[in-house]
Amino acid sequence: MQAADRRPRANHLDLAQRILDVVRQRGFGIGARLPEQQIAQLCNVSRTPVRAALRLLTERGMVEWQAETGYRLAIDPAWQMVGAAELPSAEEDDIADAILRDRSARRIDETITASGLIRRYAAGRGAVLKALKKLETENLIERAPGQSWVFRPSLDGSEARAESYEFRLVMEPAAILASGFRLDGARAVTLRQRMEALLALPDTAFDIRAFQAIDAEFHAMIAQGAANRFMAEALAGHLKLRRLPGAMSGVSVFRLRQSTHEHLGILDHLESGQFEVAADLLRAHLRVSRNQRPHAASRGAPALFGAIGRPN
Repeated sequence: MQAADRRPRANHLDLAQRILDVVRQRGFGIGARLPEQQIAQLCNVSRTPVRAALRLLTERGMVEWQAETGYRLAIDPAWQMVGAAELPSAEEDDIADAILRDRSARRIDETITASGLIRRYAAGRGAVLKALKKLETENLIERAPGQSWVFRPSLDGSEARAESYEFRLVMEPAAILASGFRLDGARAVTLRQRMEALLALPDTAFDIRAFQAIDAEFHAMIAQGAANRFMAEALAGHLKLRRLPGAMSGVSVFRLRQSTHEHLGILDHLESGQFEVAADLLRAHLRVSRNQRPHAASRGAPALFGAIGRPN
């Protein structure tokens, strides 16, 4: 397991991505200095994990180290806008993803054990337990009697997906319209940049995993903007179920591009404070996504997106 031992820690990976987001939001350019203390203050962490995250970014060629000046940004932040595909993943993240894929394909049972997963994935006990803890924290599994875990209900069937859209059609627009909704401006700017960078890719290079990450972040931003704590908690819990594999199976790149344009249209109105229009557009967006028929956007309310969406 020597190779696995050299894998980066999940918290260092998360912090590395946060550093990239911060320098993008702050408008840092190529060659900008990245003092550890300043980055620690911007990310609200201590210098020790910042040092590890900067080393990780240095290994990936995104940051460079010079003895005279310290760490400097080696890339244009826009280059890394679409997602974190250039960063490696922690071993527990890979195991967690493998567990979800295998459960989605019914290759493993509803009830699982650490010992069974250790044998299945030829992984260390520590990494498997971290993966299980991660899935438990994300509310995807729960402890069962003895040394086992059981999968919670998920969006793994047509009936469950239909119920999911019914829930979202009620709750997400309501979150926007509830008194006190607040949009995280910096987060919205970063999301817009990532969406526009994704749309700039040709169809052959369109990154479906990046779309899934951006889509999840967009809807999470809406959930977390709700002033009503019960709405926010219910939506946040439901969004975790959408991480399961297969959510985008059978959906064309055309539809994913169309969905991204719809997100941008909704964001336009959120940023301008036109919450009622944003809620209406979100409702139309969810209806089209539920149908998963690209041509449906040419009929009825969804056609509005063509009028307000930003061009490529």
